[in-house]
Amino acid sequence: MALPLLAYKPTTQNHRVKNFGIADQNEDTPYIYRIEDVSSSTDMEALIWAAYRQVFSEHETLRFNRQIASESRVRNGAITVRGFIGELAKSERFYSTVVEVNNNYRLVQICLKRFLGRDSFDKDEEIAWSIVIGTKGFGGFIDALLDSEEYLNAFGEYTVPYQRRRMEARPFNLVTPRYGEDFRETVGTVKNDWQFVVQNYYSKKSKERRLPEGDPRRFASVAAAIAPKVNYAQTLTASNVDYMSKVPNRNRR
Repeated sequence: MALPLLAYKPTTQNHRVKNFGIADQNEDTPYIYRIEDVSSSTDMEALIWAAYRQVFSEHETLRFNRQIASESRVRNGAITVRGFIGELAKSERFYSTVVEVNNNYRLVQICLKRFLGRDSFDKDEEIAWSIVIGTKGFGGFIDALLDSEEYLNAFGEYTVPYQRRRMEARPFNLVTPRYGEDFRETVGTVKNDWQFVVQNYYSKKSKERRLPEGDPRRFASVAAAIAPKVNYAQTLTASNVDYMSKVPNRNRR
C-alpha cells in the first residue's frame, strides 16, 4: 500500500502575494502557451520551446537536450502538452542535469517551481514530497505532480506550466537548478573553499585591508606607483673590474 502524501499548510509569504492575472498584466506577466492557440507550425515551435525553457531552464533550446521523438508525438497529437512535459521531466538529460546533482529537498523546490509554477509552501511540504521520491522514485514523483489536482486545475492537459506566483521579482525558469548547498558539501565545492580562503587571506590586498586605519603600510602600493624614478650612483667593487681588458695586447704590432 502506497503511503499517502503527508499533510502540510501553505505558510510561505510567497502565497500572500497576488497572483499573476488578467487584472494586473504588465511586462512581468508570463505569456501563456496553450495548444488551443496554435494555428501554425511557428506557433507549435514556440510552444515546444516554451516547454523546454520551463523544464530545462534554457534561454535557448540546446541541441543535446532536445527529445525529438517526444516533439514529434506532441506535434501529431499523440500526446498532450502535459504528456510532453512529463516526458521531458523523465528524460535522461533532465535526470543528469537536475536530478543527479541535487538532494531530494532541493529537487522538490525545483520541480514545484517548474511543474506547478510556485515555490514550496514550507519545509513540511518539501519533506512530504521527498518521501514520495524515496518511495516511488523520481518518475513516480513526476507522475504525482502532473496528476495532482493542483496541476490539472492550473494548467490542464494543453497548457505549458508557467510561474503563477510572484517571487523575488525573477522568473523561476531563469534560476539555475544545479549544485545545492548539500551537494556542494558532498563534492567538496563548499562555500568556504579553504584553499581559496587561505590564498585570499595571505594576498597583498587582504593584508592591507586588515591593517588599522592610518597605518602607512596601507598606502605603500600607492606611494610606489607615484614615486619618481631615480638614477642612483653605481657601486663599483674590485671584483667587478675586468683587469685583463685593461692590459694591452703585446702581440699586436
